[in-house]
Amino acid sequence: MQADHLRSKYLEFFKNRGHSIIPSSALVPENDPTTLFTGSGMQPMIEYLLGAKHPKGTRIADSQKCFRSQDIEEVGDNRHTTFFEMLGNWSLGDYFKKEQLTWFFEFLTKEVGLDPNKLFVTVFRGNDSLGIGKDAESVAIWKELFAGVGITATDVDFSERDGMQGGRIFYFDEKKNWWSRAGVPANMPEGEPGGPDSEVFYDFGVEKKLHENSVFKDEPCHVNCDCGRFLEIGNSVFMQYQKQADGSFKELAQKNVDFGGGFERILAVKQDTDDVFLTPIFEPIITFLETVSGKQYSDEKVKQSFRVIADHMRAATMLAADGVYPSSKEQGYFARRLVRRAIRYAKMIGIEQPFVAELSKVVANLYSHAYPDVAQNIETVSQGLAIEEKKFANTLQKGLREVEKVEKLTGEVAFKLYETYGFPFELSQEIAKEKGYDLSQEEFDSAKQAHADQSRTASAGKFKGGLQDSSEQTTKYHTATHLLHAALRKILGSHVQQKGSNITAERLRFDFSHPTALTDTEKNAVEAQINEWIQADLPVTVQTMEKKSALESGAIAFFVEKYPDQVTVYTIGNDPETNWISKEFCGGPHVKHTGEIGTIKIEKEKAAAAGIRRVYLV
Repeated sequence: MQADHLRSKYLEFFKNRGHSIIPSSALVPENDPTTLFTGSGMQPMIEYLLGAKHPKGTRIADSQKCFRSQDIEEVGDNRHTTFFEMLGNWSLGDYFKKEQLTWFFEFLTKEVGLDPNKLFVTVFRGNDSLGIGKDAESVAIWKELFAGVGITATDVDFSERDGMQGGRIFYFDEKKNWWSRAGVPANMPEGEPGGPDSEVFYDFGVEKKLHENSVFKDEPCHVNCDCGRFLEIGNSVFMQYQKQADGSFKELAQKNVDFGGGFERILAVKQDTDDVFLTPIFEPIITFLETVSGKQYSDEKVKQSFRVIADHMRAATMLAADGVYPSSKEQGYFARRLVRRAIRYAKMIGIEQPFVAELSKVVANLYSHAYPDVAQNIETVSQGLAIEEKKFANTLQKGLREVEKVEKLTGEVAFKLYETYGFPFELSQEIAKEKGYDLSQEEFDSAKQAHADQSRTASAGKFKGGLQDSSEQTTKYHTATHLLHAALRKILGSHVQQKGSNITAERLRFDFSHPTALTDTEKNAVEAQINEWIQADLPVTVQTMEKKSALESGAIAFFVEKYPDQVTVYTIGNDPETNWISKEFCGGPHVKHTGEIGTIKIEKEKAAAAGIRRVYLV
């Protein structure tokens, strides 16, 4: 079963059961500045799980592109990836446990063709302090489903302590069988939805557990062990609760189902392999790497490097296709880290020549059917990644020479390498680990803070509110920046994000994310829109707000972490609550009404970096 076949089979299965099929959202969430990436299939669905009406109805299914930056360090084993697809289906107050568990079991056993004897499941143990009991309803449904294929399914508790005890259905606490965006119930903020879940695992066989070199060989066997015997392939979340201000949980007005199935993992178990890098979605990438390196993936000495390169370049390509190119800030930081780690691991297996542009084209071809926009933009994508490769080649060469000169990589040395050569701290940390000692984030942060304190003392009073002066002209340009940002997002799309600005008394320079040069039509439309807002003489209002409240009100802040808990928000429009065209975190100063700015003109527009455009406004 090839990758495209599995994806389409899943969507067709749920379409035949009354589901509307929706396209994948972008890897960068729209209208959600609280998170950098779309990390789960349900992320774009949150408002509908809370009760808003979805335009496509109460039954929805898709295959969602996801990226989890926190998994970067985990890549290198047989199952972890940073980019992945999540097969999803939702019931928004429609069907519930009976239909969901039955359909997923049917899909796995009849459509995918998995042996039901190799399937094991978990359910929520319950928690008295939450006022939520054991999920006996799901247990009863699972027993009936297994009985239907001739399997007697026994439910077992505390398998993590006492072993599997011949069971097939296992209870676990909220650390394993509760799902929300924030994790366990204790971490959920007020208003966040969540609920118990039921996970399905595939059994690769006990021999993996008993290998003489396994660190798990003396521990009780259970499905949530990381020994490699079991692989989670799907999770049905019963999204029916909402966290209250007092810490308790209240049932939502509608009971929802939020299902997520690991596309790459289901593809792997279909082939009865526990290695996702041996599936068709990775096979061409691995073949490419074998060709350029002269090494074989089957060689255990190089397997980790193959996996890191394959995952990171697939992720970097998909991110770039969604407008995220390597840079030093926000999402771009993670794109840069992916490319640079891939290059470093490539050198470890003998790849010295440039390779990222060609490999990105291999990735694009893999997704030509499912995500044709990747292939359509591949020239821009490959060029952007190649620019980063060239930059890092110089950085790596200089940095590694300096590393060889020091006896031990301390936090101070690591920061000096970072500050002087742009040498990533993560690489210093990995090199230190290879040499047999730890280099902590705290050491690096301490050296970085000491440098920042010194720089702050030296430059005290030099800048104010992001401007070199607060003259009338620069104040006008500062407000014009907000209008320009709003117009670009309106004309080009919400993927546009501010990447920097520079203001003098003579002009405004503004950098923003966008994959291609603006056409004359687009430039004229942006210019006309700004002048229309200026001529409308819209009021500019300022509010001091809690950061969380500001974000919830719709204020934009692409560098959220740099702002304190109390923030200043400037809003342009007749009503800062309901009728505005721009609302942003900012340090000021600004004009009182847009009419004070006067007519503007876009003087020039050009590339600033891969995926970044620069516009000059006068």
